Amino acid sequence: MSAAKKGSGKAAREAAEDAVAREQLKEVYAHIMSRAPEHDIDPTLARVQRVLELLGDPQHAFRSIHLTGTNGKSSTARMTERLVREHGLRTGLFTSPHLTSVTERIQVDGEPLSAARFVEVWEDVAPYVGVADRESAEAGGPPLSFFEVLTVMAIAAFADAPVDVAVIEVGMGGRWDSTNVVDGEVAILTPVGIDHERWLGSTLEEIATEKSGIVKERATVVSALQAPEVDEILRARASDVSARLLREGVELEVAGRQLAVGGQLVNLRTPAGLYTDVPVPLHGEHQAHNALLALAAVEQLLGGRTLDGAVVEAAFADVTAPGRLELVRSSPTVLVDAAHNPHGAEALVAALEEAFGFRTLVGVVAVMADKDAEGLLATLEPTLASVVVTRNSSPRSADPHDLAEVAREVFGEDRVQVTERLDEAIQVATDLAERDDAVGVGTGTGVLVTGSVITVADARILLGRG
Repeated sequence: MSAAKKGSGKAAREAAEDAVAREQLKEVYAHIMSRAPEHDIDPTLARVQRVLELLGDPQHAFRSIHLTGTNGKSSTARMTERLVREHGLRTGLFTSPHLTSVTERIQVDGEPLSAARFVEVWEDVAPYVGVADRESAEAGGPPLSFFEVLTVMAIAAFADAPVDVAVIEVGMGGRWDSTNVVDGEVAILTPVGIDHERWLGSTLEEIATEKSGIVKERATVVSALQAPEVDEILRARASDVSARLLREGVELEVAGRQLAVGGQLVNLRTPAGLYTDVPVPLHGEHQAHNALLALAAVEQLLGGRTLDGAVVEAAFADVTAPGRLELVRSSPTVLVDAAHNPHGAEALVAALEEAFGFRTLVGVVAVMADKDAEGLLATLEPTLASVVVTRNSSPRSADPHDLAEVAREVFGEDRVQVTERLDEAIQVATDLAERDDAVGVGTGTGVLVTGSVITVADARILLGRG
């Protein structure tokens, strides 16, 4: 048999195997999705701890950096993981939610688990999840939730790889988040704001108390610039557990930044030194601050020493942040951003004004029903010529007509349109942008899709980026 025929036969077998694995992945995902959703938490670590105990406590098999906060967690986690990996260490990355496939949430060495590997990990942990489910039911409790199962799978996958360091983002809060079973020798707190009030509390103090719960005994805490009441809670937690606290504005500083093609160059000051002209290929001042947190965290993980500048530059130059002010189409320009609360919208607006010269920008907005839609829309209003409100694929998506009522209060009747489907909304927004473009699409007009990670995920699929 010729080499060409052997090659084509191998490719056909691999394609068939991949198709089978993808079908199996759908079945596994459907089962996990049938459990309590990740936004419906039962505040205990007991179920996850029990499964991990049955598995031999794999969470202790690797070092970990643990992240919480209200905005910027995923971008900071990606930067942190990339910098650790550039030092020759094998990495794990656990983030949420996903944009296209659930496999994105669990990555080893910068690559999502394959469909086949995801199924294998589930089959490995499923018997032990079943034991914990039964024990919980006998005690009158619920089975493991969707997010708890994914946490167990991530930890098992990281231990089995094995990874040297896992970068792990909380699902919600911190103290009772299922990820809080990891040792977390470095904790990162991105800016803390009001969000998830039903589960975390209605004040910054309550929310900060929950989030500071990830700080472990004698760990190091790397914190973004926080509101005074959050800073007070964080300092108290660090004192209680004898943790070292590094704070932006005190020990950490974005010492300078300038726009560059595709992003920015930043100067970052840490206790170990000043790093100059570090490339960050992402838009917005907030991404410079995320890079600062990632850099300081990795410094601490590696002993507090100054890191090699070339290594830092190579790592950050390779960072991506899908769904975060991401250009997904040109002619017309379509951007997507996962901002889902007023604080995130503020960072989005600042980045748009700094990095893009839009004369006319039309928004497409779909939000979750439990979010501060009025606050988000009010923040976006000065930047948008008009807005098309719609729904995303989540059952928790706000009704478009209810959202339209809020939007009309903010934008006025003439600047608001409503559709039931996201694809229709994007088309309506594109038509509006083209109508207002007297000299040709792409010369100062665009469409912004935002309001939720789910909205962004749906749009990316519709626009061929999924």
